[in-house]
Amino acid sequence: MSDGSVSFRRVWKKFRYGEVHNSLRDLLPALGRRLIRSGAPPAQNLHSGDFWALRDVSFEVRPGEALGIIGPNGAGKSTVLKLLTRIVRPTRGGCTVRGRIGALIELSAGFHPDLTGRENIFLQGSIMGMHRGEIARKFDEIVDFAGIPDFIDTPVKRYSSGMHARLGFAIAAHLDPDVLIIDEVLAVGDAAFQQKAFGRIAEMRTQAVPLVVVSHQLDRIAQLCTKAILLNRGRVVHSGTPRETIAAYVGTTSSTADAITGDSATRIASMFVNGPAEVPSGGVITVMISGTVRPHWTGTRESVMLRVASVETGTTVFSTDTALSGIALPFGGAFTLEVELQLNVPANVYTIQSLVMDTLTSREVFPGPSAQVNVGEGIAFVGSVQMNPRLRMREGDGAAAPSDDTAPVV
Repeated sequence: MSDGSVSFRRVWKKFRYGEVHNSLRDLLPALGRRLIRSGAPPAQNLHSGDFWALRDVSFEVRPGEALGIIGPNGAGKSTVLKLLTRIVRPTRGGCTVRGRIGALIELSAGFHPDLTGRENIFLQGSIMGMHRGEIARKFDEIVDFAGIPDFIDTPVKRYSSGMHARLGFAIAAHLDPDVLIIDEVLAVGDAAFQQKAFGRIAEMRTQAVPLVVVSHQLDRIAQLCTKAILLNRGRVVHSGTPRETIAAYVGTTSSTADAITGDSATRIASMFVNGPAEVPSGGVITVMISGTVRPHWTGTRESVMLRVASVETGTTVFSTDTALSGIALPFGGAFTLEVELQLNVPANVYTIQSLVMDTLTSREVFPGPSAQVNVGEGIAFVGSVQMNPRLRMREGDGAAAPSDDTAPVV
């Protein structure tokens, strides 16, 4: 059992966009301003070129706990990781990590390109403070997990990016860290290795290794973490269970597609979800999908699909498309598709994904935009489907047997 822990205590971190002093005349006033403002409150202790990357952030991670950190780009997630790995120091507050840190951040950043995979394993272990004998005992396990036994004595500069990632993950996840820090590496390698990597991280959590996970893969956060925080502009705007925190994050009800290339004639430009911020289980929403069809196209038959998946498990709970519903796409030009959905699902956060399918090959040919919907509690039930039950109780004389014209349920 690990005795590692993580403590963030009212941490503020300030950075400067850039300041250059070209002369002593510029430098002396700047130093004077710093001395005068050194006692000012944190929120006011900024001058030209400064910004707060983190503002009064606090959290604790103990053995057996896994903290998920989510938020938009620029929220401060990477700064938290730099503080935890001691790359930078806090401007104010305290940051303490007890025990040996295993960091799954830049998986191959510490590799020496001219050394072999074998030599880099021993190098990385030494950097983590391990003795050669400890590393040797783990060596075969690392190589087996990475799946590169035939290349272990090849210089890593000859490795593909996938081989780099697999070896980097295997090293960090097998050298007995007391605390594991993970940054957007749950999608390394192919699908089989991703599942293997996720299983290894989950196993470490069962061994009471404290985990700090930063990821945009919300389903992984929901599955792996015991608690989560939402960062925005350097502040903690929500803290709680992964489901609650994800729900606070995914309030977005509209989305636009990224520009991509492909051979599909149909393009989805935007999707909008019309409904309350929290839809009660069994409630109704309307999804509006807008796009275009290339005029005079001669490609295969296509359809617009709508897929609903649980953020917590990644499981698709429902899908439909225009072909199944007997709706034909236009032969050319713009279109708007309106889909009404009754969310007969348990309370959770769900992703609504739009896409274009080739109906002849059942192949996805255009990934459209997606949005998240928070489904709250409705009529209480247990199971995977909301059937909106209506219960009636008869008492006394009203509890007589059904009349002869009532068909029995068998």
